[in-house]
Amino acid sequence: MLLHDTALIYGRYLRQSLRSRFALLFGVLMPLLYLLFFGPLLTGLSLGGRGSSWQLLVPGLLLQLGLFGASFAGFSIIIEKGQGVVERMRVTPVSRLALLLGRVLRDATVFVFQAVLLVVAAVAMGLRAPLAGILIGFVFVALLTVSLGSLSYALAMKVHTPQAFGPLINAMTMPSMLLSGLMLPMSLAPAWLDVLSHFMPFRYLVDAVRDAYVGSYTTDHMLYGVLVALGFSALAVTVGTRVFRTAGA
Repeated sequence: MLLHDTALIYGRYLRQSLRSRFALLFGVLMPLLYLLFFGPLLTGLSLGGRGSSWQLLVPGLLLQLGLFGASFAGFSIIIEKGQGVVERMRVTPVSRLALLLGRVLRDATVFVFQAVLLVVAAVAMGLRAPLAGILIGFVFVALLTVSLGSLSYALAMKVHTPQAFGPLINAMTMPSMLLSGLMLPMSLAPAWLDVLSHFMPFRYLVDAVRDAYVGSYTTDHMLYGVLVALGFSALAVTVGTRVFRTAGA
């Protein structure tokens, strides 16, 4: 029942995404601009990490894609509430967990597709990384999308207008980006900032993907990254499902 319902919701929203091909490609635009205009500035610089500047930058851009894209996913719920879609779903027997999972799995599919496009562009610009490391990076993008998408949808169920939702998301995503070392490794930061960044869970994902991109798969960074990604996903889906149930979505 859960799998069937999830597949139905997933298919519905995936078809919506495929019909909007411009939006599908537009989502990768910002990371691509960073890649094109910021990446060449780092070439040849000592950034305090292993591997080339591309192996440091691209993992951060992949997770930036998931961070900003999934965090704003809740806008669609606010629109659906205004159109009465959520109200109509309320009277169906579809599992509330499926209503959430179908949406976040669609989001994960879209952002992994965009991540593939970004990596292809990075390879053309000079990125060299092991295939296994690249695939691991896609898994982390998917897990991050599931986590943040679940929380974003949960928040959107509690917020009534886009004007209220947008500032809340910006207030959370900007510190997350700045303290996670997405653009540059936090080892370059002052000691107090480096310590502070360890309280930001996304940093552990960034460090793990960067290790994967240089072929290191059994490091402490990888272990912590996997544990944080899985734990955060489980917590976020649990919270999101509870909100969907109590809200009657």
